[in-house]
Amino acid sequence: MNSPRRWTLRTDRTSYTVRLSADGPWAELDAWGPLGAEDGPSPLDWSHRTHFITPADAAPAEYLPSGLRPFTGADLVAARPGAERGVWWEFAGAEEAPGSLRLAFADDVLGLRTVLCYAVVPGTDVLLRWTELTCTGEETLRLERLDSGAVTVPAADGVRLTYLTGQWSQEFQRTRLDLTRGTFTMGSTQGVPGHAYAPWLAVQDRHAPEDGPAPTYGVALAWPGNWHITAEAEPGGTVRVRAGRVPHEGTVPLAPGDTLTTPRLACAFSSEGLDGLARVWHRYERHLSGERLGRTRKVLYNSWEATGFDVEAAGQLELAKAAADIGAELFVVDDGWFTGRADDTGGLGDWYPDPAAFPRGFGRFVEDVRGLGLDFGLWVEPEAVSPNSRLYAEHPDWVYRVDGRPARLVRNQLLLDLGREDVQDFVVSTLDRLLCEYAVSYLKWDMNRPPTERGRPGAGPADRLDLDAGHVTGYLRILDHLRTAHPQVTVEGCAGGGGRVEHATLARTDVVWPSDNTAPLDRLRIQFGFLHAHAPHLMSSWVTDAPGVFDPRPRSLAFRFVTALCGVLGIGADLRTWGPARRAEAARWIARYKEVREVVHHGEARLLGTPDDPTCGVQYDAQDGARTVVAAFGTGRLDGAPLVPGRAARLRLRGLDPAARYHDTASAATYSGAHLLHYGLPFAWTAEHDADLVVLKRQ
Repeated sequence: MNSPRRWTLRTDRTSYTVRLSADGPWAELDAWGPLGAEDGPSPLDWSHRTHFITPADAAPAEYLPSGLRPFTGADLVAARPGAERGVWWEFAGAEEAPGSLRLAFADDVLGLRTVLCYAVVPGTDVLLRWTELTCTGEETLRLERLDSGAVTVPAADGVRLTYLTGQWSQEFQRTRLDLTRGTFTMGSTQGVPGHAYAPWLAVQDRHAPEDGPAPTYGVALAWPGNWHITAEAEPGGTVRVRAGRVPHEGTVPLAPGDTLTTPRLACAFSSEGLDGLARVWHRYERHLSGERLGRTRKVLYNSWEATGFDVEAAGQLELAKAAADIGAELFVVDDGWFTGRADDTGGLGDWYPDPAAFPRGFGRFVEDVRGLGLDFGLWVEPEAVSPNSRLYAEHPDWVYRVDGRPARLVRNQLLLDLGREDVQDFVVSTLDRLLCEYAVSYLKWDMNRPPTERGRPGAGPADRLDLDAGHVTGYLRILDHLRTAHPQVTVEGCAGGGGRVEHATLARTDVVWPSDNTAPLDRLRIQFGFLHAHAPHLMSSWVTDAPGVFDPRPRSLAFRFVTALCGVLGIGADLRTWGPARRAEAARWIARYKEVREVVHHGEARLLGTPDDPTCGVQYDAQDGARTVVAAFGTGRLDGAPLVPGRAARLRLRGLDPAARYHDTASAATYSGAHLLHYGLPFAWTAEHDADLVVLKRQ
């Protein structure tokens, strides 16, 4: 039961308890774990204090400013111009409602009111945290740090951090680090989350089983701009994780009477390890999809890898016919369809179909594609502009640049200042025109360069502008408009691959593109990391002809299809070069995918092993338990050499009923649940058989 100084918020399976500290004007975490974990002494007791440190610096504080927490990492740094930095607040009251809590703190001298906000997400085990900052004085405040929140994990001997790292074409690589002392931080100042790190972190006791059941805590920041997540092993024997946006110019102004709301920080817990935490995130992202979760994710064909910039009607229709013949349901024309786009040096911003490429008219071309029984999709890069475009000639002030300084080209293009309302209006009107004039039911939104010279000519110094937040606001406003004005259009999010994958984007798109790398073993590793943090129904994946980029070992067409159908299946190969046998095999795989995609997209996913193992896979269980789908991969040697002793080609399944019987619909074999849990599914890998899709029906 909640008290005037202690509150518990409950999700489906977990509880999160906050209390006011007896040692100062701040809130601190009392307990976080499975339901009932709040009943008993707090595991975050920091009464054994360390000399030479303040109580606030050792407390498991939910949020503290630099004035109260001077040494071990403050969550808020604020000041009046020309004055000393620091906030010294007092508790100003609590507001509690079912599933939510607001704790207010006020510094009347500085003129700042801070409200810590909590909200349970119904039907999930996710708690949202954010902070509202209001200037109550007569002077504009300078916010140098404005995190969303902090969480504290008990760890007497350090923690194991699991996070997702990479680079372009190698995103979402699962990475681990033991943190016993000191500080770990990751983030991006590229104006998007970036390819180097994902705004997601999992925390476990460092002695916990690496891939088994163990208490596991997770955070994810919903912010498609600059960000950080920082973990600090603190003197009191805990690890404190804080996260938030990062101001591009180092400070954000807060004018009298204004309120700034920080991004949502999603906090999740599972007692079932990283695999269980992944399912918590999957359920949450299904919640974010809302009613659009129920729309079928259609089998896509994208023309980019087949034709590149060489887009013309006859060649595209040839590909569309081949795609329709093997069972594709959607044809997407990628980059190169608009005027001036012979290569990457021109055309961006002038979003009109190239009449030379479509001599009978673009509308007729779209109808010809649809006449094959395919939906039609289009690639756009709305934030970009080419220097030789008509748009840039008419509006050079619309791009980010610094007066009197050269503008840097990245991928031969500049970036529009999406924080400007006139730029937002241009993008909205452009997309409205395309979606209303042509029967487009799928839109792939790409972004291939970060902002570099981040200035707005004529608007004054950039440190008086919140340009990062402005761009985010414009981007999200346009996505919201698409969902409202064109609800029938499926939106794919892409940023040179997986450069902008986080919850604010996922709440407004239907699928995302994890990486431009589609090579089979590379892609398997990318998707393995992606599925730790994100749901299968959001993961677009293609079968292509691409060789391995980071792992060149050859793999079969079956391997490519089984990898791609772990999410939303797409095809990107040049089908014109495929013979009848290869096309027939592809058609069989597409038909199988259509039979199981409801389980893959809506079921409970379990990660079986890792790509470092000679056999690994993903298990999907239908919500009603009637079917289990297993995508299995042979990642080791395929030359007939024996497997490593003790590591037979078997996958132990999880979560099944040991007393039930499960029938393999392809081989007609029947297994007990106990056998599948204890021994696993058997596989005999060869160069011709290096992946399999097993469908088990519960009898």
